Amino acid sequence: MDTSLVVMAAGMGSRFGGIKQIAPLGPNGEILLDFSVYDAVRAGFSKVVFVIKKDIEQDFRAAVGKRIEKMVDVDYVFQELTDIPEGFSVPEGRVKPWGTGQAVLTAAEKVNTPFAVINADDYYGEKAYTLINNHLAAGGGSCCVLFQLGNTLSENGTVSRGICSVKDGCLTEVTEHTALDKNSGFPFDTLVSMNMWGFSNDFFGNIGGRFEEFLKNLKNPLKDEFYLPGIVDDMIKKENEKVTALVTDDRWYGVTYKEDSASVREAIQKMISEGKYSEL
Repeated sequence: MDTSLVVMAAGMGSRFGGIKQIAPLGPNGEILLDFSVYDAVRAGFSKVVFVIKKDIEQDFRAAVGKRIEKMVDVDYVFQELTDIPEGFSVPEGRVKPWGTGQAVLTAAEKVNTPFAVINADDYYGEKAYTLINNHLAAGGGSCCVLFQLGNTLSENGTVSRGICSVKDGCLTEVTEHTALDKNSGFPFDTLVSMNMWGFSNDFFGNIGGRFEEFLKNLKNPLKDEFYLPGIVDDMIKKENEKVTALVTDDRWYGVTYKEDSASVREAIQKMISEGKYSEL
């Protein structure tokens, strides 16, 4: 069964000061996303859909898309603040789009297979893509890849992570925790979500109705966001949704702080020297 990869990249421009300013981490100017897509294609994903903002399209295609289009079938969709259901209006003063849940919903028009969702600026490791693609290709339904907390911490400051509870191989709860570091009191093998999810195609219908409910019940119209982990957590608790927990012991990499770049670059270079990305 074919599978697609939805990459949430709408925030890249604002986080990095513009797509052109993304720091290269590989010897030929590669960024983390290049390695992620390479791992995904090797694992069996046949299509990548980038969710971006319309105003970064030209820069994104030039800086990122042109390399990745050589590896796999690529499509683009645009997450915008004004892309909301009929009958709703954007609150006066709101400037940010509506969060990761809206980002996934935006991809519905371009995805007709089971699909995985990732953040554009996270490195998940080859094992994670193999686990999630095998599950989706076999018709396994909703799933998530979970990491060990100790493999996701930064040496340069605290991080936010979704602490996960698992029973009988399935996710039972996701609770967001902020200001986590090696002294936070959680065991290093605590399972956490890094926003790597898998769903069957009918998930889009479920999330669409939830987005309307979210917009009807805004508490802070200027800041509330429709978060994917919260959606999944709600589906588990209210609809008994089965979300298979796929656990990897690989290390996650990301640039949460500017100072993280050096250690991430070193790790990538080490993997390249070991021949892991020789064909990239």
